[in-house]
Amino acid sequence: MKTLALACLCCAVFPLHAQVTITDPAALSLVAADAKVEKLAGGLKFTEGPVWLPDRKILVFSDIPAAALMQWSEAGGVAKFRPSENANGNTLDAAGRLITCQHSARNIVRTEKDGTLTVLVDRHEGKRFNSPNDVAVKSDGTLWFTDPPYGLPKGQAKELEGNWVYRFDPATKRTTVVCKDFDMPNGIAFSPDEARLYIADSGKGQRVGAFEVKPDGTLGTALWWAEGGSDGMRVDGKGNLYTTAADGVRIYNPDGKRLATIAIPEQPANCAFGGEDFKTLFITARTGLYRVRLNVAGARLK
Repeated sequence: MKTLALACLCCAVFPLHAQVTITDPAALSLVAADAKVEKLAGGLKFTEGPVWLPDRKILVFSDIPAAALMQWSEAGGVAKFRPSENANGNTLDAAGRLITCQHSARNIVRTEKDGTLTVLVDRHEGKRFNSPNDVAVKSDGTLWFTDPPYGLPKGQAKELEGNWVYRFDPATKRTTVVCKDFDMPNGIAFSPDEARLYIADSGKGQRVGAFEVKPDGTLGTALWWAEGGSDGMRVDGKGNLYTTAADGVRIYNPDGKRLATIAIPEQPANCAFGGEDFKTLFITARTGLYRVRLNVAGARLK
C-alpha cells in the first residue's frame, strides 16, 4: 500500500525512566528492573490497536477519533497509513494480512496485499454488531473478537441484545457466540499453544479471564480470573500475558500470577510485540505511542 503524506505528529524519541514494579523474581527474565520506556509520538487523539508488520518493518496502529490507521517506523516516524471507519483493534492473519475492527462501520475488515479492503463479517444472525473492538486470529483461520458498544455510532441503535464474544469461521461464513460472561468484553488473545483464550472485561466486571479452548471451537469454564480492569493484551512466546490497565502494563504468568507492572506516562490502551527480534513491546496510550525493550519475544501466529 502506498504510504500517505507524513503527518505532523512526529516527535523526538526521548527516554523516560520506566517504573518497573517487580512483584515476582520470575519477571526479571522478561523485563529488566531498570528498563526504559521511550516515547515515539504524541499529539494523537486516542491511540489503540498496535500491530507489527514484519514484511514492511512498520508498526500500524489506530487513532480512533481521527478515523485513521497510522504507521510508525524507525526511519520515517509517524505517517498516515490509510483512512478507517474509526478502527480500533488490529492483528495479522497467517498470511500476514491486516485484520481490523471498525467501530463506526460495525464490522471487521481485511486489508489485502494490493491495499483493497474485504469486509469479513458485520452481522450475527442478520443483526449488525455493536462495534467490534478487538480480535485474535487462530491458526485455523478463525477470528475471535469482542463486541462491546463503546464505538456504536451516535443515532444508531443496538441490534443484538448482548455484548458478547464471537468466533467467525471464514471458510463457512458462520458466526457463533462463544462467551456471554462479560459486561464489556474488550482485549482478547490466545496462548502460544492456542489451548486457552484470554479475554478482558473493562466494564463492571473489571477482570481478565483465561478460558480453555475446546477442539469443537467452544470455550470451557474460566481456568482463572485476574481481578482489575484491562483493555488490550498480548502474549509472549513463553505464554506470559501482558495487559494494559490504569496503572500501566501488567504482566501475568500462565497461571494468572501477577509478575510485574510497567508504568507508562499515559494510561495505556493496548500493546503489541514487534521489531526485528520481536522483543520490543509497543504501547498505545491515549495521545501517545511508546515502546520498551524486553528480554523475551512475543508469540507469533503459526
